[in-house]
Amino acid sequence: MASALPVIFNPRRKSLIRANALVLISFLIAVRLSRFPENHATLWLVLPVLIACVGTADTIRNMQPRWSFYHGGVVLCIYMDLMALAMMLFFLFYPYALWLSSSR
Repeated sequence: MASALPVIFNPRRKSLIRANALVLISFLIAVRLSRFPENHATLWLVLPVLIACVGTADTIRNMQPRWSFYHGGVVLCIYMDLMALAMMLFFLFYPYALWLSSSR
């Protein structure tokens, strides 16, 4: 019997769209939670970071054993995921690094 849900919502199937959507939506949530220009300290940013890690793992699942243009596109998506994760980790840890923001 076929499932009524689209492929994008089935976690057992590979979906590059789902993986990229998880990372980008969690990045937008992290920007909103950190109130970016001021970078407020909040531990709620851990949740978008974990969701982005799941999205990155889902992106890595889409890799193919042989090189093709699809494989190259997946590699670019992995780089995008890593950049988004780096920004979210910056939003998470920068407010706690008081030695960086102190003025003399």
